[in-house]
Amino acid sequence: MVPARRTAVAAGAFFLLTEVAAIAGLALYGPVLQDADYVVGHGADTRVLLGALFEIVLATAVVGTGVVLFPVLKKQNEGAALGYVCARLLEAAVIVVGIISVLSVVQLRRTYEGAAQSDAASFVTAAKTLVAVHDWTFLMGPNVILGANSLVLAWLLYRARLVPRFIAVLGLVGGALICMSATAVMFGLYEQLSVAGSVAAIPVFAWEVSLAVRLIAKGFEPAALLDRAGGGESRVTPHPATG
Repeated sequence: MVPARRTAVAAGAFFLLTEVAAIAGLALYGPVLQDADYVVGHGADTRVLLGALFEIVLATAVVGTGVVLFPVLKKQNEGAALGYVCARLLEAAVIVVGIISVLSVVQLRRTYEGAAQSDAASFVTAAKTLVAVHDWTFLMGPNVILGANSLVLAWLLYRARLVPRFIAVLGLVGGALICMSATAVMFGLYEQLSVAGSVAAIPVFAWEVSLAVRLIAKGFEPAALLDRAGGGESRVTPHPATG
């Protein structure tokens, strides 16, 4: 029970860290993402670099949730548990691509400062391309892939009854909704950073926060852990001696 409690606390901490780092990173990236002429202006490189640091923390925490939860989840369904870990690794990889694209804009701005500054239009075009790459990674990683791995995790937790079922149901709803919202954004129905996009993201945000708080405060359901630990033995019946 003690290792399971430690696992729950670690997983909860990682989930909270993903939320804090994701929000901070997006906020600090503001100058690059919102100013088309950032690359030829005075810039706010320190702020953007700090945002990249938060995004690195985000990618690390994303991987951490998968790795920490795997020993518990594999007792329910090892294939699905492994799939969850792989999905978290993929999500982190996509986030890293987004980080590199933003840092590339910062490098372009520095290059522009040291150049003759006669070809501003080309620098702006290159920067817009890199920002577009970030925007698509933001849609694929923290939306499509996040929705998919939320569905897998919520399903495992629901089946195993490792947390109260309303939390697992919230994950199923949130995962499905964020995937549908990302699909709508892909087809141009609305912008990702819009009222509709934000509303669609609320359930999955609530799912991760409520799961994190539950895991840190109370851990996994003791009855479910005991059932997993003793299930194999309870089905063994000693054979009577034969002579």
